[in-house]
Amino acid sequence: IGEPIDERGPIEASKYNPIHADPPEFIDQSTAAEVLETGIKVVDLLAPYARGGKIGLFGGAGVGKTVFIQELINNIAKAHGGFSVFTGVGERTREGNDLYREMIETGVINLEGDSKVALVFGQMNEPPGARARVALTGLTVAEYFRDEEGQDVLLFIDNIFRFTQAGSEVSALLGS
Repeated sequence: IGEPIDERGPIEASKYNPIHADPPEFIDQSTAAEVLETGIKVVDLLAPYARGGKIGLFGGAGVGKTVFIQELINNIAKAHGGFSVFTGVGERTREGNDLYREMIETGVINLEGDSKVALVFGQMNEPPGARARVALTGLTVAEYFRDEEGQDVLLFIDNIFRFTQAGSEVSALLGS
């Protein structure tokens, strides 16, 4: 866990945050209803997303969920200057590699400079404890950019079922 796989060398960090942290105080959370403009007209018109809210995206294999997520990441990065964290829990190696390459091609990931996206992956062949921590690692990265950098952040966790499945496997291994 924590090792970069993009062949660009180690990540230089001056600060490390625990993945098990206290949530923000309720009083510090915004209660104002704001719409997050996605730049995708059908979403903004028919089913607008609430800024600070949670959204589930469900669909069968091959229906375009990843393409939709890529478009959201691209629009938020380019139109709003926001930051996105994509967390792949139990991903196939091919899926993660394809997403990485497509983001380079579309300019969302800039190999020469700063990018507006972080990718965190835990492959499906890893132990359940490692897979369970991947989602928490992605959340910690998103919280860093929100709290320390003051960025608007989109956090994507794909696939939440695999995250809960990893937790169940850990529980079974512990005999709970």
